[in-house]
Amino acid sequence: MDIRAQHRVHGGTLTYAQHQSASTGTAMRYSVFVPPGAGPFAYLIWLSGLTCTEDNFTTKAGAYGAAAQAGVAIVAPDTSPRGEGVADDAAYDLGQGAGFYVDATQAPWASHFKMESYITRDLVAAVESGFPLAPRRSLFGHSMGGHGALTLAMKHPSLFRSVSAFSPIASPTRCAWGEKAFNAYLGADQAAWRGHDAALLIEAGKAAPFDDILVDQGLSDSFLEAQLKPELLEQAAQKAGQKLTLRRHEGYDHSYFFITSFVADHVAFHAARLG
Repeated sequence: MDIRAQHRVHGGTLTYAQHQSASTGTAMRYSVFVPPGAGPFAYLIWLSGLTCTEDNFTTKAGAYGAAAQAGVAIVAPDTSPRGEGVADDAAYDLGQGAGFYVDATQAPWASHFKMESYITRDLVAAVESGFPLAPRRSLFGHSMGGHGALTLAMKHPSLFRSVSAFSPIASPTRCAWGEKAFNAYLGADQAAWRGHDAALLIEAGKAAPFDDILVDQGLSDSFLEAQLKPELLEQAAQKAGQKLTLRRHEGYDHSYFFITSFVADHVAFHAARLG
């Protein structure tokens, strides 16, 4: 692990770090906020959206005051592998900065784009060995990262105690962002896509280990109708008998101004379940 920078914030320590990932075969960057105290601390993993790096949440979300008060740490990784020799695309919604938190099976992406394995294996191992963190974890995220948080939590329930999301891509098998990414990363067989669709996973009962799922959605979000479709989460939860707290907010958009307005609620939601 290479420590790139450290800062004091809300009585705790914010570290920017980099490590080599076996899953992606590349160096991967992340930030870790550790609250004041001796630890070990339960922690949240934040998954960011399209075009983001480890820095967007770290500098814009304003979550560390609430995390310090709750006594939980927060880890924020990059959204994809990067670097020389890593496949990319000219569009913002595919390639570097757009890993979609899946393990790609198709060329040229399969060599490095293994973000599901990275988050659930390499990142967890790195932060728990390098920082005073306990193996008590929760997931939350935004947009593409909201999709990632929901799907990874439901696919790996033994790893995570709770899950929440801001403006998640609720059903990527039924929107242009997801269709494009899944075709590229997973191939044309749509049966392979279903295990990466939050609404379909909830409908199949995969969210049963979680007592509630918290989702916040802004009603002035320009991506709401075409890409995000939170109503599909509601429909799936109703079919499965799954508790879902979906809060809709007038006037809020897709930006970090929305996230910073409600992130303390998400920290409290997870802290109550992490113990």
